[in-house]
Amino acid sequence: MSDFTSNFWSIYVAAITVVSIVACLVLLWLSGKAKVMASSDNTTGHVWDGDLREMNNPLPRWWAWLFVITVIFALIYLALYPGLGTYGGKFGWSSTGQHQAEVDKGNADVAPLYAKFMVMKPEDVAKDPQAMAIGERLFMNTCAPCHGSDARGNKGIPNLTDNDWLGGGTPDIIKADIIKGRRAQMPPMAAAVGTADDVKNVANYVLSLSGSPHDSLRASLGKPKFVVCAACHGPDGKGNQTIGSANLTDDIWLHGYGEAAIIAMVNNGKINQMPAQGDKFTPEQIHVLASYVWGLSNKGPAAAK
Repeated sequence: MSDFTSNFWSIYVAAITVVSIVACLVLLWLSGKAKVMASSDNTTGHVWDGDLREMNNPLPRWWAWLFVITVIFALIYLALYPGLGTYGGKFGWSSTGQHQAEVDKGNADVAPLYAKFMVMKPEDVAKDPQAMAIGERLFMNTCAPCHGSDARGNKGIPNLTDNDWLGGGTPDIIKADIIKGRRAQMPPMAAAVGTADDVKNVANYVLSLSGSPHDSLRASLGKPKFVVCAACHGPDGKGNQTIGSANLTDDIWLHGYGEAAIIAMVNNGKINQMPAQGDKFTPEQIHVLASYVWGLSNKGPAAAK
């Protein structure tokens, strides 16, 4: 990896650029000095199609000077803008800086609009059609690639419309998750549960908690072993939002449904991570986006509580 973190390649590219420009000038100069043996009629002796002859005329002076001007332009450009390795140019321009300037200008233009929403409670923002239209665009640009355009998620990615929140679904918690991200982990628990047969019994007991199809005999045998899982999921299996443990009684399965999926979770554990998104938004945008996400699972009468 040291080859990619050293400044060798920057120097290499800069050297190739300068040498190429100088080589073009040298080639132009040598071409102007070269003498071609010509016949008395000022032709080179090359003939095509029977009567098309190549004349031995020099390049037009305007063409040669145009070539020189382009080389001078290239040298001026490289002095003012980045192009020579790590040299940033006299103007200090960068695509990142230009992008940030445009983003800052856009944020300044819409600041008065966001200011109106910032003094509103998230529950009220979620009822404002204009705010929700803005929140939807923010969601589509950043959140939809994982959670889907309908926000219903996928296997391993939470559904944001069902009001089932592992870590809590209040507007403040949603804001914190957007800003800082979230990392959840269930460690492998097979060794603590017991044998492979014990794990299968526990899986059936977990299925029974939500009324899902299961083997009742195995479920009864797995209940005593569930005490290992109860440390996080609680003795009733309803989970604990403080530590982000899942509610096993609501028949909502983030990582897959059925005996085999639960056995895999017990045997292998699972790590899930939502990356932090705080640097992509202004505080005002986060307020509107969190209100939009909250509103997805709190529509109708539920939103009034």
